[in-house]
Amino acid sequence: MPFTFTPLEIPEVLLIEPLVFSDERGFFMECYNKKDFKVHGFTREFVQDNHSKSAKGVLRGLHYQKKPMAQGKLVRCVKGLIFDVAVDIRTGSPTFGKWVSAILSEENKKMLWIPRGFAHGFIALEDGTEVIYKVDNYYSPQDDRGIIWNDPDIGVKWPIENPILSEKDLALPLLKNAENNFTY
Repeated sequence: MPFTFTPLEIPEVLLIEPLVFSDERGFFMECYNKKDFKVHGFTREFVQDNHSKSAKGVLRGLHYQKKPMAQGKLVRCVKGLIFDVAVDIRTGSPTFGKWVSAILSEENKKMLWIPRGFAHGFIALEDGTEVIYKVDNYYSPQDDRGIIWNDPDIGVKWPIENPILSEKDLALPLLKNAENNFTY
């Protein structure tokens, strides 16, 4: 199997490592294989790929879409380096409000699976960082929601103290005030 699936401290969030074949010419790897992912419980179809480019210090998040338009995300960094975060926002979950993180980079080629019911965000640690992620539901502006990046009740330990944020992300609410219809 060309992938290793490792649950993080919140076991629904998975760090996925592809098998990479490298030589003097470069490398080859599978980024996704429906059959191999299905063995690990991935039964939803991916319907959209998103691609972002960020300067060093740009923080995007913490974002989610409420049900019924919730999205699961398979995130990978194809250029540069990110600190990627998933926050459990499922009411009643034993890990509600807790977060996990992973370093994703063009070098390590790791991916992070963030299921529905989690807020997602990342910060670019290098200029020109590019992130591609597959989602299992379409973007829905009317269901787009988020949580402020520095919510003290969540306490994400971001590696940059003064990130660059969009006006939209600066205006996001605390988790306790966020519109959220996820249950465990």
